[in-house]
Amino acid sequence: MKVMYRTTWKYIALLFFIPLLFGCNKDNKTFSAPYEEGLPPLDIEINPTDKMQPESGKTGAETVMRIKGLDKYKDKAVIRFNGEKAEVVELTADHVKLKVPPFASTGVLSVTIDDIVFFGPQFTVLGNVALDATFQVGVGTNNTVSDVLFLEDGKMIFAGSFTNYNNKGSIRPINRLVRTFADGTYDASFRIGTGANNSLNSILKLGNYYYLAGSFSGYGQRNTDISNLTRINLTGAIDTMGIKPFRRPGQPDTLKYYPTFNGGFDGNVGNIYESEGKVLATGNFRYYIRRTYGKPNKLETRDTVILDSTEIRHIARMNLDGSLDKTFRFGSDGKAFPGGNGAVNTVYHPIGAQKGKIVVYGTFNRFDGEAKGYITRLNANGTLDPTFNTGGTGADYNVNSVTYNSVTNKYIVVGAFSKYNGATSVKIMMLNANGTLDTSFQPKIFDGGNPFYAVQLDDGLIVVAGDFVRYNNIARNGFMILNPTGELNAAYNTSGYFSGYVNKAVETRTEDGKRALLIMGSFSRFNNEQVHNLIRIKLEQ
Repeated sequence: MKVMYRTTWKYIALLFFIPLLFGCNKDNKTFSAPYEEGLPPLDIEINPTDKMQPESGKTGAETVMRIKGLDKYKDKAVIRFNGEKAEVVELTADHVKLKVPPFASTGVLSVTIDDIVFFGPQFTVLGNVALDATFQVGVGTNNTVSDVLFLEDGKMIFAGSFTNYNNKGSIRPINRLVRTFADGTYDASFRIGTGANNSLNSILKLGNYYYLAGSFSGYGQRNTDISNLTRINLTGAIDTMGIKPFRRPGQPDTLKYYPTFNGGFDGNVGNIYESEGKVLATGNFRYYIRRTYGKPNKLETRDTVILDSTEIRHIARMNLDGSLDKTFRFGSDGKAFPGGNGAVNTVYHPIGAQKGKIVVYGTFNRFDGEAKGYITRLNANGTLDPTFNTGGTGADYNVNSVTYNSVTNKYIVVGAFSKYNGATSVKIMMLNANGTLDTSFQPKIFDGGNPFYAVQLDDGLIVVAGDFVRYNNIARNGFMILNPTGELNAAYNTSGYFSGYVNKAVETRTEDGKRALLIMGSFSRFNNEQVHNLIRIKLEQ
């Protein structure tokens, strides 16, 4: 396919070796020209910076694009709105009137003649999805946003890998944690000091503290003695305790300060939850770590920090002081359950019929010694739940994301699988509460990429994000909203190009009370507009 640009060449110079300059001899050989003569350009004039008349409209509306010479190719020309073929209402020597096709989305118009493509102006397709202008996030963050905590006063705390929020980090450090008002404006009263020294994945409020989990070893003034998990006060400062050090006679006796929450892990902690008033941690770790302070090492005359470790893979529960809860996922022999043979992620059920249970998914095909097809569920006591996916083999390959909606009582699962319990289900599926496949959801074919995240809303609509280009042979650039049956919902699929990854999407409200979706992750464009990892979109009804 050729892309045509209207260009005037004043001078063309091609330099070749010219044997005649050096004379001729009988060994000279004649070669054909290395390039064939190109096809003559089509006499089409279109300016991508022109504006459509009008520039926006709903599907079914009419709009005019200025283009000269297209009437000569009316039998060949195909015009598309961001990939979807338009109906030509009128075609003259200098313009074309078009009807916006069903499932058209915001983007650039294109004109194809044989294998030559011309790009035209942008057209905004109006629908039920749009960026929320009342969300004052400004330029957003400079890196990934992983989690959000909604506070009772309407404020929000975001955690992630960012070091700046709406350019406020140039005034005071904003390292991986920020608090905002309900409209997204920065709350400068949250004093985190220098913040976390590496990425945060999850935040939990429990009692009068916030608990933070991720891949970090320091927070604020404590740049040591943290193993991917710690506790901070509601003001944002780390919670510390003074320890009287061991000293030999004659040595100075001064307090030293350490994190009060004395527990962590040797690897990344992906999520933390409240479980029976304790801290439940999940991730890709192998050992629980606890420190002993104020006692001498056997080989030292002064006190030192002594690390103790206990092997426990992927899922563990701790008491509020950070000590390991050995009533959870430990056998009668004192050993922890083996966990999975691959990477894991989790979904926790805080309420409802499944309260306390944990869905585990990832790249494993065995969990706690039993064959499990990349997804399983644990009871509230940490043991395998035999009521989940009863009689099935699970997915046939990796599961990338699982979300649960407590209103619909359904799971939405996406990944690299093509079958589930022996039935065909490619890349996305809906599961019932017991883990069986919900066949009322019939996914269509993804082209050009894959879904990486999906979540069902309370009304049954399903939001899907990834790097796909088409769904069911309809152009959808990385973001779409499906009906509960798996079909595209026409009213909610007018948004244009999306680029990046979604970590989490939560139903919420705009400042004027309209239905909205808070989306966070690592992305740079939504509806063809430049954004930075955190947006709120309106979902009109």
